[in-house]
Amino acid sequence: MTVGPSLATFTVVKLVAGIDSSTQSTKVLLVNADDGKVVAQASAPHPDGTECPPDRWWEALTAAGRDLLERAAAVGVAAQQHGMVTVDDAGSVVRPAMLWNDVKSAPQAAELVTEFGGPSEWAERTGSVPTMSFTVTKLRWLAEREPEHAARVARVMLPHDWLTWRLAGGGPGQGLAQGPGQGSPSVEPVTDRGDASGTGYFSPVDSRWLPDYATRALGHPVALPRVAAPAEVVGRTSWGAAISAGTGDNMGGALGMSLAEGDVAVSIGTSGTAYAVTSAMTADPSGLVSGFADATGRFLPLACTLNAARVLDVTARMLGVDAAGLSDLALKASPGADGLVFLPYLDGERTPNRPSANGVLRGLTTSNATQENLARAAVEAVLCSLADAIDCLRPCGITPGRVVLTGGAAKSEAVRTIAPAVFGLPVVVPEAAEYVALGAARQAAWALSGAAEPPSWPARPSVIHEASAAHGVREQYGALRDDAAAWQEA
Repeated sequence: MTVGPSLATFTVVKLVAGIDSSTQSTKVLLVNADDGKVVAQASAPHPDGTECPPDRWWEALTAAGRDLLERAAAVGVAAQQHGMVTVDDAGSVVRPAMLWNDVKSAPQAAELVTEFGGPSEWAERTGSVPTMSFTVTKLRWLAEREPEHAARVARVMLPHDWLTWRLAGGGPGQGLAQGPGQGSPSVEPVTDRGDASGTGYFSPVDSRWLPDYATRALGHPVALPRVAAPAEVVGRTSWGAAISAGTGDNMGGALGMSLAEGDVAVSIGTSGTAYAVTSAMTADPSGLVSGFADATGRFLPLACTLNAARVLDVTARMLGVDAAGLSDLALKASPGADGLVFLPYLDGERTPNRPSANGVLRGLTTSNATQENLARAAVEAVLCSLADAIDCLRPCGITPGRVVLTGGAAKSEAVRTIAPAVFGLPVVVPEAAEYVALGAARQAAWALSGAAEPPSWPARPSVIHEASAAHGVREQYGALRDDAAAWQEA
């Protein structure tokens, strides 16, 4: 008997796609489902502003996902939280989506807090006291300011809900899901408890909608997406890929970084965030901490600042340098910038809640009026603002052991160097990666596997930065912050 050559053994690599639809762009990662290795990636920009037609997100997803998405066996979407996407009975978008950074609904936020029983009632029922970022306040703004649009609204979704719906074949018109003209409003929209917990009409502890809150805000009943389980397959794309439930961007970031107990994630992007994963719900009646749910069945208490990386961008532009130039200048100045203090509330602020605030520069003299000091003051301002956010988490039972620093500004040498001195904690900077999209991909791999827990992907390389606390920096910043309250209160 003749024995032929042995058959070669081939390993079948399953690929999953993670989508991050942020304020600024759509990013798509194609990832190995077994180990989280990124195989390919692409991105496409979004229009700037505080409102955006959802179709622009779809166009960006179509552009970034070309040649990538159809290679994936499963797809997950993580997107900016709080955005209000309204559609009518036919599945058509009623008006451009109002985004998380739209502060127009600040008066409505104050009205709703009072009308619905006060801060403690809100915190107990929804985990959060809504600010102008929350979807519920935008519904009330729509009812009061655009009643003709409000009357047409049949369904409200979040950005990630809408994109997941489109991938599954929902909505009118041409798309990746079903081909030209095949979108259908009859496809049921789906969300997850993480992103739903940022609406202001959802109970994180009970994992259910509070439809009376949405109804009273908008003025009439409105359909809300079905809340899926964390690892559920909620639909299929036209090429047969499983679609996971998706989640909000902060929940996606936590999943992508595999946050452990004792870790506080600080992200410095368009907004600044400080958050941790816990097993118990947080209900902070002060409103400084949002008691969100996470993407795994646990909770994600979070404090958010509206002003973050853009403060550094604006300062660099004022000084006529790029990001690297700003970093170099800041590192040449002494801690405390020789008494120059910057309050970075350029576009209003959420933590503390000062929607009408603006920036303040204090302590300017002929001797300290240098480019170096202004650069240093800007970096310290952003970090002190986020240190305040970390401090907001402590009364919620969170004891930070270290900070995991991410976001675009984490690439700055000055930010990495100064952060541990301002935070008073070791700062871990993982290698640069699209952690929100990576978290969406990890959720997709989890849904594909059917396992009880998310896949355990190897930790990415990181660098630990440590420094002694910078004496006086937070004190002079805190004095300016508190003094400015007299003219910046909500």
